Amino acid sequence: MELSQRFSVAQLDEIEPVSCPCGMARRAFGDLNGVASLHMVDISKDSETHYHKEMHEIYLVLEGEGFIELDGEKIPVKPMTAVFIKPGCRHRAVGKMKIINIPIPAFDPEDEWFD
Repeated sequence: MELSQRFSVAQLDEIEPVSCPCGMARRAFGDLNGVASLHMVDISKDSETHYHKEMHEIYLVLEGEGFIELDGEKIPVKPMTAVFIKPGCRHRAVGKMKIINIPIPAFDPEDEWFD
C-alpha cells in the first residue's frame, strides 16, 4: 500500500487474504485513521450470521448472485446491488459471490459478534 499524508493507494490483488465470517477477505486502509476501511471478499460458502455493535457496513456485489440475510429477511442480490447495514443488524451472505465491503468506522475485529 502506497501512503502519503493526504491519500493512500491499495492494490487489492497484492494483499494477502484472511479468513472472515463471510469467506476470504483482502483488507485495505484499516491501519490509517479509523474512518473507514475497504475489503474485497470472496464468499464461497454460506457465511456465519454475525453483527456489529459500532460498525456500519456497505456491501457492493461485484460477481455472483445469492442473498444477503438481514435480521432474518433474505434479500436477493446480484452484481451492482448495494446494501447498507446498520449496527445491531444480524447479517450473513448466502451463495457464491464477490463483494466490496466498506466498514465505517474502519473494521475492528473486536466488534464482530455472534449469537
